Amino acid sequence: MTASSEALPRRGLSRRQAVTALGAGTVAITLVPLSAEATPESAKKLLGELVKAAPKAGKVQIKTQEIAENGNTVPVTIAVDSPMTDKDYVKEIHVVSDKNPQPGVASFMLTPANGKAEVQFRMRMAETQNVIAVALMSDGSAWTAAREVKVTIGGCGG
Repeated sequence: MTASSEALPRRGLSRRQAVTALGAGTVAITLVPLSAEATPESAKKLLGELVKAAPKAGKVQIKTQEIAENGNTVPVTIAVDSPMTDKDYVKEIHVVSDKNPQPGVASFMLTPANGKAEVQFRMRMAETQNVIAVALMSDGSAWTAAREVKVTIGGCGG
């Protein structure tokens, strides 16, 4: 004996209901504004939450392009002068920016096993901004550096 599909109870959404729900969700997401742009104040506040010690200038180097013609993938290298021994090493490196949608860019946790206090990553930049790096050392001290990266728009300056 076979049952027709009409006799079986229907469960879940129909294809039409699912497509309608997805369309409404897309409209809702489109209408919700993206979060506000980071500011120098929000970047400073985030660093204050991440690193309790007052950072001093020195020991940290930010290597990147001075002028980025393509802001989609800007290579950034953060290097910290440290022997990376059991008694003297970099514990954390935090990178923030004052013009990204969010101030936090990246955080790296290191140990003496890393051997070298250097990290590399690529960062997306839509406009000229300051990149700030803070290194937290094993003795509790903090060191910082900042670098402005100019992003050209279509090769015309920005």
